[in-house]
Amino acid sequence: QVELVESGGGVVQTGGSLRLSCAASGSNFGINGMGWHRQAPGKQRELVAGISRNGGTSVADSVKGRFTISSDNAKSTVYLQMNDLKIEDTALYICNADTTWGDSWGQGTQVTVSS
Repeated sequence: QVELVESGGGVVQTGGSLRLSCAASGSNFGINGMGWHRQAPGKQRELVAGISRNGGTSVADSVKGRFTISSDNAKSTVYLQMNDLKIEDTALYICNADTTWGDSWGQGTQVTVSS
């Protein structure tokens, strides 16, 4: 089992930046990859960025050039650096781990972008 705890959300003005963190604990050896999803009111959950065990990354077209995903394996933590934030980035950002035993999800951290 893997537990995920997110942090770093908050309220920021358009054009601002935030860095989200997702700390994994438990049976981390079973993690194949991790990702950040977001859920805005009235919208479907969207995969924002992902990182594989070997460090390969991908980001959604909607955030390409603004968001970067990275990891610190020593700390079992994945980060989402978000720059040039827009109103439409407002959402609950949820960390996910693809593990040997199935998907694990965090509780999420709220990001609100104001004008």
